[in-house]
Amino acid sequence: MAETLNVNLGERSYAIHFATDLGVEIRTEVGKLTAAGRKVAVITDTNLTAAQPQALAAMFGGVPTLAVAPGEGAKSLEGFGRALNFLAEAKLDRGGVVFAVGGGVVGDLAGFAAAAWLRGVDFQQVPTSLLAMVDSSVGGKTGINIAAGKNLVGAFHQPRAVYVATGLLATLPAREFAAGMAEVIKYGLLGDAGLFDQLERTPLTVQSPELAAVVHRCCAIKARIVEADERETAKEGGRALLNLGHTFGHAIENVAGYGEYLHGEAVAIGLCAAARLSHKMGYITDAAVARVERVVAAHGLPTHLRGPLPLAELHAAMTRDKKVRAGGLRFVVLKQLGEAATQSGIAPDLVEASFREVGAV
Repeated sequence: MAETLNVNLGERSYAIHFATDLGVEIRTEVGKLTAAGRKVAVITDTNLTAAQPQALAAMFGGVPTLAVAPGEGAKSLEGFGRALNFLAEAKLDRGGVVFAVGGGVVGDLAGFAAAAWLRGVDFQQVPTSLLAMVDSSVGGKTGINIAAGKNLVGAFHQPRAVYVATGLLATLPAREFAAGMAEVIKYGLLGDAGLFDQLERTPLTVQSPELAAVVHRCCAIKARIVEADERETAKEGGRALLNLGHTFGHAIENVAGYGEYLHGEAVAIGLCAAARLSHKMGYITDAAVARVERVVAAHGLPTHLRGPLPLAELHAAMTRDKKVRAGGLRFVVLKQLGEAATQSGIAPDLVEASFREVGAV
């Protein structure tokens, strides 16, 4: 039986549904929409259409479907244009509903297309990767990448519902599952020391009996943060805490070239860099940094760059990050494992030293 977690945002509130299999619930929702005269369209990727054709057919039948190429390359101006043209061909009107069925890339792209099409139509999320389930499908951030940086173009557009069916993870490649674990580890570090301790004792796998409970736990943390600071406007803390490791990670993705590192892999290195920065600022110990790196490595994630990247380019990419405020970078640092804070005015040499220690040159 499905469990439900509500994200309380007034008229933009919605439910996150959890179960091993939500195919019947999704098919029922699609049936209700079409019976009400609302057109439905699906945006997914070719990995999913190859790995889960029966599940897609069971959920959506003959609904118009666009399958994009997997990977960050789909989150481009070209990919965005293709998605909009697809919605036009599907004849979606203002009552139409877009279903984003896939990982974080699909959710970001489909959500932004829904936000822009006819100045905004409804969309619903069916995340199929661990990263999307615990993070990107919840909270309404949508967007695409441009040459200047990751997610610099986008919109806040909350989904009308999220369906987290953990059974869909059965065909997820091991590297993609590991990438999702970077976000799970992030939640433990920023606000749930008990979760971090649990991951340290017993690394999570797709077969772990506690997987569903951990996914629910991460969504609950994010839901409460989003409710308190939906558009990331808090002067300190708030939704910006969810960017732990991401200022470093986004720079890595940009400089290495989108797709060289999976988003979660870059975030994992970013978490290690953020831990080192937190140590240099006197917040956490060497032993705590080592614990972070052990947990990251235990989940099949990199703690250092696979090859050197130029520090000057990484710094330039960080200055283009959307988290820059008043011309200055704001980092998320660890006051202790399980407690994070935002901080501006950090000496550039400390940031550079932290980047060097994870492989920048």
